[in-house]
Amino acid sequence: MINNKYLAEFIGTAILTLVITGSGIMGYDLSRGNLGIALLINSIATGIALFILISIFINISGAHFNPLVTLVSWAEDEINNEVFIKYFLSQLMGALLAIMIAHLIFYLPIVQFSTKFRSGYPFWISEFISTLILLFVIKHFSSTNKNQIPLMVSLLVTAGYLFTSSTFFVNPVLTIARSFTDTFVGIYSGNIIGFVVSQLLATLVFIYFVKKKN
Repeated sequence: MINNKYLAEFIGTAILTLVITGSGIMGYDLSRGNLGIALLINSIATGIALFILISIFINISGAHFNPLVTLVSWAEDEINNEVFIKYFLSQLMGALLAIMIAHLIFYLPIVQFSTKFRSGYPFWISEFISTLILLFVIKHFSSTNKNQIPLMVSLLVTAGYLFTSSTFFVNPVLTIARSFTDTFVGIYSGNIIGFVVSQLLATLVFIYFVKKKN
């Protein structure tokens, strides 16, 4: 059994990224390019994987798989600087490795660069709002019923794919990693900054209001 929190973050983030990328590739191929069906397949697979992964790792590392969640945890003094940095590096390395594995198992070039443009204020506003919603849900159930977190987060992300224009990236390391796949789930590297800035701004706003409330 995995009992190292950094390894848990690495493996959890890697599997999540593999599911997102792999189901995107498979969904697009099976639907013969039908974007609606591909997105539905992608969202359902991601939601199921999240439920399983959070359930497994929540009592080991907290099942962050996301530096934004880690940042909130750091701001609330639940983790120190060293843990924050190691969590971030574990998540980033896991995501990047998983992208290459996804390409490998689908007979695609291992190293790619996305050409899929996702830019403009609708996407940035979408990521800002999505990040606030995600952090609120995690915070609410952390304070009320921690056992509900795996189900509620997975349901939210599944729905988020379908009700946001940005398809609910809400994760800087996944955003960066997805710039290295020229598939259905990719994002052009030049568009990363808009997504990440929106995600970070939302997180800082969330932290500000949580601290003000306390």
